[in-house]
Amino acid sequence: MSVLDRSALESSPLADLHAIASELGLDGFRRLRKSELIDAILARQGGEEAPAGNGDVPAEKPARRRRSRSRAAAAEPEEAEEPEEPGAADEDAGERPARARRSRTRGGRGRGRDRDRDAEPREEEPREAEEPVDEDRVVEGTVELLGNGSGFVRVAPPDPSDDDVYVSAAQVRRCELVAGDVVSGPVRRPRRSERFPSLVRVDTINGRPADEVAEGTRYDELPVSWPTERIELAGDDPTLPAIATLTPIGKGSRVTVCGGPRAGKSETLRRLAGALSAVEGLDVTVVLAGVRPEEVPDWQSGPVPPAVAVTMAASADAQTQAVEHAVEQARRLAARGGDAVVLIDTLDWLSPAAARRALAAARNLVDGGSLTIVATATRPLGGETTTIALDPALVAAGRFPALDLAHSGAIRAELLVGEAGVEAIARARSEVAG
Repeated sequence: MSVLDRSALESSPLADLHAIASELGLDGFRRLRKSELIDAILARQGGEEAPAGNGDVPAEKPARRRRSRSRAAAAEPEEAEEPEEPGAADEDAGERPARARRSRTRGGRGRGRDRDRDAEPREEEPREAEEPVDEDRVVEGTVELLGNGSGFVRVAPPDPSDDDVYVSAAQVRRCELVAGDVVSGPVRRPRRSERFPSLVRVDTINGRPADEVAEGTRYDELPVSWPTERIELAGDDPTLPAIATLTPIGKGSRVTVCGGPRAGKSETLRRLAGALSAVEGLDVTVVLAGVRPEEVPDWQSGPVPPAVAVTMAASADAQTQAVEHAVEQARRLAARGGDAVVLIDTLDWLSPAAARRALAAARNLVDGGSLTIVATATRPLGGETTTIALDPALVAAGRFPALDLAHSGAIRAELLVGEAGVEAIARARSEVAG
C-alpha cells in the first residue's frame, strides 16, 4: 500500500478510512472519530505505534465521556425549559436555576462553571398575577357536574357564563356534591393557564353548612314512608293519562315497565321521560344500559338526553357501573331534600342482585326529598310499588293505551289517587275482565 498523506486521508470518506485501517491491522478503529482514525493511520504508516487511547480498546473511555458530555449538553435546554407544575408559576422562579445547576452537573460540567453562571444577574418575573386569591368575592350558584368528576358553579343556571366558577373533582368528592346542589364559597382568580376562577372551598350546600351536609345521616338510614304525592303525567299520548290513573306513580315510587319482546317498553319509557321532564321540581336522569345501538340516537333526540348510554356490546360490569353511578347521584340529591327521578332502560342485562339494588334505592323520605326509579324489564323483579305491564297484542294491533290491567297496579294506590280513584281502577279492571 502506498503511503498517504494527511490531506488525502482527510478528503477520503470514512468507509475508505475503515478499509485502510483494516489492512493496517488497527484494533478498534471503528470506534474512533475520523480525526483520531487519520492520526492512527499516519502513525501506523510511519512505523509508529498508534497514539495511546486511539487504537486500544481501554483507551475508548475518554471518547465515550466526550460523547456523553456532548449529549448532556444538547439535552440541557430541554431540561431547563420543561413545563412547570400547574399553580407553581412564578413563585418557583428561585427553583429553576437550582434545577439547571443539577442538570449541568449531571452532564459532567464543572462546579466552577456553575458558580460563574449562577453569579450572572437574573430577572425575576412579577408574582402579583400568580397570587390569584380573591378574598372579597363569594360565589353562589348551582352545581353542574362534568364527566371527569369535576364541575362548575353556574351563577345563571342552566346557561353557562364567563362568571361561572370551576369546582375540582376533589371538592366534589369531599363534599359529595351532586348536580343541582346550590353551593356558596370564596373564589380565587384564574392562574396563568386557567380560563375560569376556582372555588377555594365549599361553605354552604343548599343553604346549610357544608360540614353538616357531608356528615349527615346515611341515605339507607333515613326514615321512609309510602309514596303519597302523585306525579301528574300530562300529554296527548293516551298511554300517559292511563298510567297516571290506573297505575299511578308517586314521588318515591319503585316502578317497572314490563312486557315481552316488542311490547313497547322503551317507547313507553321515552314518553314517560317527556312527561316527567315537564314537571317542575323534578331532577330527571336517563340511563341506557344494554340497549340496542340504534336506540341511543332516539333517546338523544328526545326531551331528556341520556346521562349515560351503554349499549348491549358493553360488559355486564360496565352496564352495572353506569346504573349505580346515576342512582348514587340521585340518592345524594334526595338525601338533601330534592326530588330525583332515574329512568333506566333496561334492568334485564344486570345481575339480579344489581337490578334489585338499583330498584330498591327508590324511596319517599320522611321530611325530606324523594328518589323515584322507573325501569324497563321483561318481568317484575319483586318489591315494586307500581307495575306497568304492557300487552304486546294491543301494541301490535295499534290499540292504545296498551296496558295489561290484569298484571298492572300500584300498592297503596289510595295514598296517591284517593278512595274514588281506587274505585275507578277497580271498575276499569272489571270492564276488561268482563
